[in-house]
Amino acid sequence: MIRQAIIPLAGLGTRLLPLTSVFPKELLPINGKPGIEYILEECQAAGIKEVIFIISKKKKMIKNYFNKNIFFKNIIKKKKDKRIKHEYSKLKKYKKMIKFVYQNKPLGTGDAVLKAKKYIKDKYFLMMLPDDLIVKTNCSKEMIKIHNKNKCSVMASMKVHKKTVNRWGIYSINKKINKNNFYIKDVIEKPNIYAAPSNFAIIGRYILPKKIFSKLINQQKGKGGEVHITDSIKKLIVSGEKFIGHNFKGKYLDCGTMQGYIKSSIEISKV
Repeated sequence: MIRQAIIPLAGLGTRLLPLTSVFPKELLPINGKPGIEYILEECQAAGIKEVIFIISKKKKMIKNYFNKNIFFKNIIKKKKDKRIKHEYSKLKKYKKMIKFVYQNKPLGTGDAVLKAKKYIKDKYFLMMLPDDLIVKTNCSKEMIKIHNKNKCSVMASMKVHKKTVNRWGIYSINKKINKNNFYIKDVIEKPNIYAAPSNFAIIGRYILPKKIFSKLINQQKGKGGEVHITDSIKKLIVSGEKFIGHNFKGKYLDCGTMQGYIKSSIEISKV
């Protein structure tokens, strides 16, 4: 059973400057709602009971967002507004789910996940990247179903343009299971066009084994001087750990760039 999710939120958000000079990118509104709430909704609907947010001291605003009890209570006393009551009720539910862990130096996703090591209780956990929204389907819920059936790790997959493979972790496919799922032979972090084994990319949904922490502890920095979760996944695959790639059915929205952020609001307003 997958009951916990790790969500790294300590990144600097430089691609969304100047907006992120004031607000954490995860709190920027997408069609009138902070982006992080779409991720939390997905978690709740997928049966996740605890979410571990990896934040930095510079992103305490995220923690404050879920801890405005006195503020809301005072407003609700003065205004009998059903919408405000609903929003406060929703935030209280999220607050009960969330645990905050700090990563004060942005050393990559692998380093962020390692910070949550002592809080992970079960053999497997979900990891989600907040820049990657998937709408029209609950990708995490579908991946958990695949995990429950196959008892192994699962990662979201999407076909990308060959010219953009250097932006992604790219899969080498072992064999197909069915139309939407395949066993992964290897993963390569941000390969050049000529070195990419396919154009199937990792999208920000992962079901990972707890044993990945043993690889992350000794993981050397990779491209860009960061510790990449992909490099530790690669070591697990080499050691015989099974990973399934899942070609999800929903629509992918990249909220981590200015162009993608603007497009996301438009697309979600249509859903």
